[in-house]
Amino acid sequence: MQAKSKTLKARLAQKPTLVVPDAYDALSARLIERAGFEAVQCSGYSMAIAQGYAAETNLSYSENLEATRRIVNAVTVPVMADGEDGFGDKAKLEQVVREFIGIGAAGINLEDQVLGRWGVARAVVDADEMVEKLRVAMQVRQASPNPDFVLNARTDALATAADRSAGLEEAVRRANQYLAAGADLAFVTGVRTLEEARFLKERIDGPLTLATGLAYNLREMPVADLVELGLARVSLPTVLVTAVAQAVADTLAALRVSGTLDGTAGDQAMAGVATIAGLAAR
Repeated sequence: MQAKSKTLKARLAQKPTLVVPDAYDALSARLIERAGFEAVQCSGYSMAIAQGYAAETNLSYSENLEATRRIVNAVTVPVMADGEDGFGDKAKLEQVVREFIGIGAAGINLEDQVLGRWGVARAVVDADEMVEKLRVAMQVRQASPNPDFVLNARTDALATAADRSAGLEEAVRRANQYLAAGADLAFVTGVRTLEEARFLKERIDGPLTLATGLAYNLREMPVADLVELGLARVSLPTVLVTAVAQAVADTLAALRVSGTLDGTAGDQAMAGVATIAGLAAR
């Protein structure tokens, strides 16, 4: 397990930017690996959707852990867990970090938001509280068999700000504080434009990761442009689960209307048979 964390940490320090699609189950993770991506990020949001939950907060820690375990076991590339806000108090956070290390995750996201219905931040905790979370996580990893376990510190300061200029400044302040406290990466959510991404890249003193492919930035922040900015990492938290949902909906609509799977829907279904056969044979 330490080897994968070492691999991930070394890759994050290299160019070009590490692009990481987010998985929600073993199949999506294996498809990410098969497509040639070098790592997998787990998405609690997508896991909740895949379970049919009405909100991300309905996904329990034990369900998240089990889904992550299946993802880790399905691929050979490093996998980062979605640790949400730590799922509870200090004792719970210690358990969370210890158990994600135990199942072979290469790293974890920890966030400063107060989790909303669909992962939309309602507020952020005090920055010092987040720093304490990071200290707890660092203590656990240092005492574990994997002291290279990667800590990605997420701030929702921009996503929760009423004023975007003030939100950007606060995101920079928090990201730098979290990096200074020992986080391996800083993750700013709620970034909508390349101009905002550039502002953050210029002012954050350490590795920065941003997310794109979301409803609010899908057209404004192409992956290629973020790579050109020189970010450490780019994640795509919802692209796979939304693409799968639409593909399934289209296939079912074609079947319902025509009673057959001719045309595009049939072509996709047959191509899927070959794709799955290839995954099973790996």
